[in-house]
Amino acid sequence: MRQAVREQMIALGFSLIDQTKIVTAASELARNTLRYGGGGEGHLERVQNGMRQGLSLAFSDQGPGIPDIELALRDGYTSGGGMGLGLSGAKRLSDEFDITTAVGAGTTVKIVKWKPF
Repeated sequence: MRQAVREQMIALGFSLIDQTKIVTAASELARNTLRYGGGGEGHLERVQNGMRQGLSLAFSDQGPGIPDIELALRDGYTSGGGMGLGLSGAKRLSDEFDITTAVGAGTTVKIVKWKPF
């Protein structure tokens, strides 16, 4: 996933700093999907909004879900012994962040990074 994200970011002309940010966010979200969701899917897609171009990433699992999203998005919170920076870090590193979850039904996290004009 990291390599695919980097390749798409390069193809879209993102700076090295933005590439690093989104590769890091993708890595954290993929790790969460595997570690807490028991596996799942990751999808990336080029997106456009008028003249703006960007990259959208979505990670979905069928795991236990997140009972308290607000708590899970706090820096330092972890339910499994990690550093507690995965979700909050991905949110900070992206331009758009959306999380959908239901206890017992899994979680989907979507992020978007827009290329500056």
